[in-house]
Amino acid sequence: MTQPQMRVSATVLGAPDPQALGAFYARLLGWTVMENAPDWVMVWPPSGGTGLSFQMETEYNTPVWPTAPGKQQMMMHLDIAAEDLDVAVAWAVDAGATLAEFQPQEDVRVLLDPAGHPFCLFPGKS
Repeated sequence: MTQPQMRVSATVLGAPDPQALGAFYARLLGWTVMENAPDWVMVWPPSGGTGLSFQMETEYNTPVWPTAPGKQQMMMHLDIAAEDLDVAVAWAVDAGATLAEFQPQEDVRVLLDPAGHPFCLFPGKS
């Protein structure tokens, strides 16, 4: 059997408010909201490529960071490269993120988006 052509078009995050979370990531990353429905939002980078989508989860439980026994664990997280880590953290907080109390690495910052999903900012070419 020949492998079919496939590509990842987006990562989908569950959210209690997809429109608010989509607006947060569009602002954070400078991306464009391509679809904006009450239960589904898509944001894409201006240059094209893989985007992010946000799906309504009516039974959404906010993950805890760091993980704790018996609590909702994160299922995945986003790693976001930033040329200036301090400026990127300040931008993310201004956009609506929260700096997590627990920071496991000196050169990486863990933040929580408005729905509580952890994401990491690290130094690198964006």
